[in-house]
Parts: sequence; C-alpha cells; structure tokens
Amino acid sequence: MECDWVDYRKFKDLGRRLPLLAGSAIVLTVAALSGCAAPPPPPPPPPPPVAVVPPMPVPPMGAPLEMTIPPHDADGSRHTVNSGISTSQAVWNLRSAYNVAALNCVEAEYAPILAGYKRFLGVYAKSLAAANREIDASFRTQHKGRAAIVARESYQTQVYNFFALPPVDAEFCKAAMELTTELETVDAGQFNTYSFVGLAKMEAPFKAFFDSYEKYKADLAAWQARYGGGLITVRPDFDQQASQQAAHSPTYAQ
Repeated sequence: MECDWVDYRKFKDLGRRLPLLAGSAIVLTVAALSGCAAPPPPPPPPPPPVAVVPPMPVPPMGAPLEMTIPPHDADGSRHTVNSGISTSQAVWNLRSAYNVAALNCVEAEYAPILAGYKRFLGVYAKSLAAANREIDASFRTQHKGRAAIVARESYQTQVYNFFALPPVDAEFCKAAMELTTELETVDAGQFNTYSFVGLAKMEAPFKAFFDSYEKYKADLAAWQARYGGGLITVRPDFDQQASQQAAHSPTYAQ
C-alpha cells in the first residue's frame, strides 16, 4: 500500500484552521501513517523433512555377518544333516548331539546334562551299539575299504559341527536340559522310536536360528536398497533442533 501524502497535508491544514478538531486530526493522521508501514516479511519456508534412518540390521545371536545356512527342501522344510536319515542314524546323531552338549554346556546351571549323558550311554547301550553296527554296514555298501571309513567320519564331522554352532549355544543347552529330563521317562525298548523326537528337540534351536538369520539377510538387503547408497540425513539432536527453530522464527517490527 502506498502512502497518500496529498490527503495527509489536507488533514494537517484542517487541523491548523480548526483547533477544536485537533484531536480528530491526530487520529486521522495516525490512521494515514499506519497505512504507509511496510508489510511484514513472508515467513521462511519450512525446513526440509528430516529422514529418520533406522539402525542397520545385525545378525542374530552375535552370528558373523556372512555365513552359509542350510537351504530349504522342495517341501519347504530346512535341509540339514539330520534330514532323511535312517532310524539307526537318528539314534547315533542324537548321541552325537548329546555328546556336544555334555562337552559344551559346562555352566553350573547345566550340570544335569553331563550326568544325564552318562546315564544315556548306560541305559541305551544296546540300542547305541546296534545303531553303530548298522551305520558301518550302510557306509560299506556305498564305499569300498578305507573310503567307507572316510565317508562316515566326514559325515560325522558335519554332524558335530552342526550341533557346535556357537551362536546357538545358549538355546542348545536349554534344549539339552529338556532332553535330559525327558529321557528319564523313555524306556530302553522305546528308545529307537523316541530318537527322532529327541533329535528334533535338539535340532529345533538351530532351525530357529537359521530362520532368524535368513530374516536378517532379507532385512539387510531391504535396508541397503533404501539407505545404503549415497548420502543420508540423520535426525538432529536437541541443541541442533533448538538452533534451527530460533533461526526460522519470524521477527516483527516493534
């Protein structure tokens, strides 16, 4: 709005000629001058939105950043060293898993595991011995001479390594404690049938870990696709936010 200085002079002259109207002239003058004041500046544009970047996903249970986990079979089940095995091999793999637990679960709270493993070897000695003979015979039908021994030892090493996976130690020891309690109710004559149940119990923590690790890899891929390339904006701290607000606060003429 531009100031009308002609009208203002008229109001001033009128005030001189008519003293009694001086008060009115002052009011009119103020009104005229107020119309000449510069308009306030427009408010500054809002700051750009701050991108909140979630933490990069990390492997579960302190696992390494990269590791190979057993794949899924066509039916969707996890394929491990315990998949598709005979009864005798299930008996022996259960023995191997229990042996790993007895050696690795050494904390005081897991003391029953070692005692339970010793009992296991005695109560089910006949079933274990029979399973050992059947497994030897099976490998000899597939390999000749020394190759049969090497093949069995190689497979057995895979079984021990499977049950000795460090990230799963704590949950594995808990499963071994449950197995120890459960075996007290399993008759020697029912042990072969039970071996699949016991083996599944000992394997469950590992399958759960593999599922968690698989999810971690998927989450990591999604995070990297969204946040991994180029520059990213992080949320300012309290002091920075306060400074930004002060800088963008409008000021008004007194």
